Amino acid sequence: MFDKNSLINLLDSKSISYKITEHEPLFTVEDSKNLRGSINGAHSKNLFLKDKKNNFFLVSFIEDIIADLKKASAPLKSKKLSFANEDYLMNILGIKPGSVSPFGLLNDKEKKVKFFFDQEFMEYKIVNFHPLINTSTVSIAPNDLINLIELHHSKVEFINMRDFQK
Repeated sequence: MFDKNSLINLLDSKSISYKITEHEPLFTVEDSKNLRGSINGAHSKNLFLKDKKNNFFLVSFIEDIIADLKKASAPLKSKKLSFANEDYLMNILGIKPGSVSPFGLLNDKEKKVKFFFDQEFMEYKIVNFHPLINTSTVSIAPNDLINLIELHHSKVEFINMRDFQK
């Protein structure tokens, strides 16, 4: 099971450039806005979702978007999306609420989760995500993140979340 330290070791072993910033626990986007001056790049919102058939989805998008789950059902090719509960989050991604990020996919050994990444992230040199714990933020190039996920999990699917906001 990956944790922050094993993630950092993996990034180092792959010679992936990153910056890690330690901070107080952050549970919401609103909590994280206090760090905007010290952490550059795109900041994220990450939703771990499931449908009525227990298909799982991780959707990562730009923090200022307010997603409409009904509208987002179409590109995810699913119906009746809801937030996956804390047990699923821990058992599948190995993380607690407030720590959801694409890095959790490294713990999805059965590859149950389909990952959707907002294409708007590609307009930034740096994107920011929690490294499996909400007391740190990893700043990384979006292409490096995508390559890491595709190497260790599955193909990343791109989505334009601005099309599916409230």
